[in-house]
Amino acid sequence: MRPGLIRVLLVLLFLAWVPAAPAADPIVVQDIRVEGLRRISAGTVFNYLPIKVGDALDSSRTAEALRALYKTGFFKDVSLELEEGVLVVVVVERPSIAKITLEGNEAVETDQLLENLKQIGFAEGRVLDQSVLDKVKLELRRMYFSLGKYAVKIETTVTPLERNRVAVNFEISEGVAARIKQINIVGNKTFDEDDLLDLFQMSSGGWLSFFTKDNQYSKQKLSGDLETLRSYYLDRGFIKFNLDSTQVSLTPDKKHVYVTINITEGDRFSVGQVKLAGELKLPEDELIEIVDIKQGEMFSRKKVTAISNRMSERLGKAGYAFANVNAIPDIDEEATSVALTFFVDPGKRVYVRRVNFKGNSKTRDEVLRREMRQMEAAPISTEKVKQSQSRLQRLGYFEDVNVETPAVPGTTDQVDVNFSVKEQASGNLMAGVGFSQTQGVILSASISQDNFLGNGVRVKAAVNTSKVNKVASLGYDNPYWTVDGVSRGFDIYFRSTDAREANIADYSTDRLGAGVRFGIPISESNRVRLGFNVERSALDLGSSPSEEVVDFVEENGEDYFTLTTTLGWSRDTRDRAIFPSRGTLQRLTGEVAVPVGDLQYYKVTYKNNWFIPLGKRLTLSLDGEIGYGDGYGDTTKLPFFENFFAGGIRSVRGFKENTLGPRDTNGDALGGDRKLVGNVELITPVPFVKESKSMRLAAFYDVGNVYGANEDFESDRLRMSTGVAAVWLSPFGALTFSLAYPINDESDDETQLFQFTFGSIF
Repeated sequence: MRPGLIRVLLVLLFLAWVPAAPAADPIVVQDIRVEGLRRISAGTVFNYLPIKVGDALDSSRTAEALRALYKTGFFKDVSLELEEGVLVVVVVERPSIAKITLEGNEAVETDQLLENLKQIGFAEGRVLDQSVLDKVKLELRRMYFSLGKYAVKIETTVTPLERNRVAVNFEISEGVAARIKQINIVGNKTFDEDDLLDLFQMSSGGWLSFFTKDNQYSKQKLSGDLETLRSYYLDRGFIKFNLDSTQVSLTPDKKHVYVTINITEGDRFSVGQVKLAGELKLPEDELIEIVDIKQGEMFSRKKVTAISNRMSERLGKAGYAFANVNAIPDIDEEATSVALTFFVDPGKRVYVRRVNFKGNSKTRDEVLRREMRQMEAAPISTEKVKQSQSRLQRLGYFEDVNVETPAVPGTTDQVDVNFSVKEQASGNLMAGVGFSQTQGVILSASISQDNFLGNGVRVKAAVNTSKVNKVASLGYDNPYWTVDGVSRGFDIYFRSTDAREANIADYSTDRLGAGVRFGIPISESNRVRLGFNVERSALDLGSSPSEEVVDFVEENGEDYFTLTTTLGWSRDTRDRAIFPSRGTLQRLTGEVAVPVGDLQYYKVTYKNNWFIPLGKRLTLSLDGEIGYGDGYGDTTKLPFFENFFAGGIRSVRGFKENTLGPRDTNGDALGGDRKLVGNVELITPVPFVKESKSMRLAAFYDVGNVYGANEDFESDRLRMSTGVAAVWLSPFGALTFSLAYPINDESDDETQLFQFTFGSIF
């Protein structure tokens, strides 16, 4: 024992046994000195030390000081010494953690493990405590046990570093996840065990288990499957269903798991009387229409919950944003029926104080505010808030749009509507190279801005060259030319097209034109479009033109001046412009070349894109397009260079672009005056990729063809294909490819199993 410490103990004993000695003066601390510090500052010690200069020492004060310093966790040894009125605090610091490394972890990412360790006080910069280190090993083992890896082994190595620091390394041997050998359900009488097990995410294994890993046990999977089982019974009338117990048995080698689930089904209940109660606020007839569950029908928890949610949403539209609708069951066990009372608690009618925007560093507030359907100082409508969010998403300026409606502090009937947006690049300055199987190498230079100066105006200038098209264009579009949302746009362009390079007949065209267009909103989702375009075009017959091309030139000449008028209608209810998951986009367009020009013709097209969500990740897309055109007046038929075409990656995949339909006397595709194309796609984000907002995969089925003026529509001439496709919105342009199998191709069809495009095409 150190001499100084002996002196302190003797003094303390003296003070304890002779407290009342009149001749003894109390020991007063004249100064405090700290020894042994390496990383921690003296100020930190003084801050925790309960003894100050001028204090009198006794046994209780010294014991309190020792406890306070040990409690900090900074020190593994603390002692107090007294030297001629100077209190000397001698400490031995615990080492700090300078670095944490993990090796061998594959099932759990390093960042996730480090974050979990941080939650229990183990992180870089913290003091190393052996008890915490032991706790960390237990936590790691618990995490791996929850994943079914019961054979996991964890070894720790603590390496001393300079300045009293250490590096801690965890060497993890995960082992293999325990495989499910058998799952048993005990107590089921109504439903077959195999049918119930088909509902589970877990299974005892199959020929796809190496890929799906459904036979690997985890506690999270089991919890999810048990909830699925409970919901299955509750949605089929078994309101008294109960999960009695669950046993999970591990084999001695820790490689296999047996799961036994004990259940009690109970009786199946039907719905008895259904009524409403509480403060309805809305006409009872209007709310009772929402209740689509009838007396005598089998009870379903899912259906009852959906009714409550729909009632809450309807009240939310009327301004009762915090409305709560609870279904209160009254169970009659003798009659095996459940009387349902939907109790409505509307709360106060809520008004919007402010609509706020956050994250729009480039886009002006007015651009966002003009898309708002929820107004300030008006009752809040959940429907209008969602409409406002959807309109922002359809602008195409933002990668993500979120909305919150926090209550205004100190009030019970006001909220703010806060939109948080994440802007994406809406401008593009590009000089690059793209490639298309049809157009070959595409050299392009363009400058475009969909949100010019942050005011929502789109401007574009582009130059493009490929073996099919050579284009120079200028464009301008103002979506809010008027405050009512009337849009106006202008275009000036020159386009030279070599049709033969696009798998069409032997001719080329040079077109110089300009146009103006207007868009007029007629409802929330409907819009009418009106456009005028004037164009001068010249036709070059090529070296070996077909009879169809020659006949048209002899009748109408090679140079044309046309004035076309376009009238269209569109309806857009999609939830977003890029990769939508629900809603429809319909377009009906009529184009007429008026008689003041050299050619008179008309074209009518209708397109419908319908997106149906199938769960959280799957979307069913149903697309259809029909078109019809003809000449009138002095033009006896639709000009061949205005024909409809089909085939290719944007039409019927698996067939070479533009090659379906009638052919000319040279055997080249000529297109037709009628078109019918349909596409069915099952779309999903890329599996196992976290950030997949810019990528989509799809399985598809395509059908379609075009028909000439002298041909009758025959369904057996429709070409069909099936396959898979992918789209990636890369920083360099959209990459689209498909792998298609033509189902009913004929000998003269030009098929192309693999198709792709890369780069922006103007």
